[in-house]
Amino acid sequence: MDTQIDDTELGDVEVADFRRRVAEFLEANCSRAGDRSGTVGDEDPEGVATARAFQGAMVDAGLGGLRFPTEFGGAGLTKRHQELFNQEVQGWYLPNMPLSISHGMCLPMLDQFGTPEQKARFMPDNISGASIWCQMFSEPGAGSDVAGLSTRATRDGDEWILEGQKVWTSGAHYCDYGIVVARTDATLPKHQGLTMFIVDMAQPGIEVRPLRQISGGSGFNEVFFTEARVPVDYQLGDLGQGWNLAVAMLMFERVSIGAGGGSGLNADRSPGLIVAAQALGLGDDPVLRQGLADLWIREQIKGYISQRIRAAVTSGRVPGPEGSLAKLYGSLLARRVRDVSMTIAGSAAQAWDAEDSEGSRWATACLATAGISIAGGTDEVQRNIIGERVLGLPKEPDPYKGAAWESIPRS
Repeated sequence: MDTQIDDTELGDVEVADFRRRVAEFLEANCSRAGDRSGTVGDEDPEGVATARAFQGAMVDAGLGGLRFPTEFGGAGLTKRHQELFNQEVQGWYLPNMPLSISHGMCLPMLDQFGTPEQKARFMPDNISGASIWCQMFSEPGAGSDVAGLSTRATRDGDEWILEGQKVWTSGAHYCDYGIVVARTDATLPKHQGLTMFIVDMAQPGIEVRPLRQISGGSGFNEVFFTEARVPVDYQLGDLGQGWNLAVAMLMFERVSIGAGGGSGLNADRSPGLIVAAQALGLGDDPVLRQGLADLWIREQIKGYISQRIRAAVTSGRVPGPEGSLAKLYGSLLARRVRDVSMTIAGSAAQAWDAEDSEGSRWATACLATAGISIAGGTDEVQRNIIGERVLGLPKEPDPYKGAAWESIPRS
């Protein structure tokens, strides 16, 4: 039985009490955004352990998985509680970046498409941070064409055998489980014959190789499957339903990147940047003040987009093209954050003392910003989706539409 409470309007006492609980938790477990507000990624080698401990504390405080049912490890509260939480975390740094995909993409997929047994088995540990998840879509030969993937899954009794390669898999080197899309029938058109699976990342048939980035970090990975085995009850959704689930997961990803998943993983940057500017004596610079005000306004707009999308998710609907709107808006907003951050940092973004462990944060954030326009689908892909599904423009012609995947030429 679902123990999530009715989403009725909360009274003033309940609102005040919940805000107090959140504020007390933040004071005890978080730091103010301050000079960390320019940070985009988290390469701290201790960051994963910190994120697990932090999320465990969230659950203990009744603040983890706010809108998920209690029988699956959530708090069983309402979207109004989530909105209040989102308001309270503004200006705080939450050390949970390693959980962004696990909570922003994989958890909603388990909730929407998992069987009751899968939800009971996997959701509590996911919500608490005891297990961390990644998603594996991109492949070297498919590019932005996710449906063109070639990783195979072959049925072998009570198991599926995976063979193939994925790339640009964020966090695979520290994740316990992953969600992968593989081709289960090559005789069907490329958008058919795909199936989604839950994969244990610790098994010997999976090799994870880090990819070194221009920033010096290695948050992305190649993942190789060599006779990796997946139990049949780890299949997520129906056989051949993989493309529809992949689209849903991509929408969750775009919402998480663009509008935030409601967990503080994508907190507004303007409060911390304002603090940083004031600390450096730049608070009276009229051009910088205008830039910060513009950024603050745009982040409020992002918040309204987030509320609309989360309301759709709470009502049981997978985000549609509004996820692409959020993703595109988020990547454009990230560039404004970058520009304002560089103005505040000045020469400190280009040179710092070798002994300064935090000295590279501004430069790293600047370099990482470009990746936001690629992750979860490029800006061009989002504009195509918006053009087709919102504006009603015609799709690009496809000479191989309806052809069997195995008959389509590939480089």
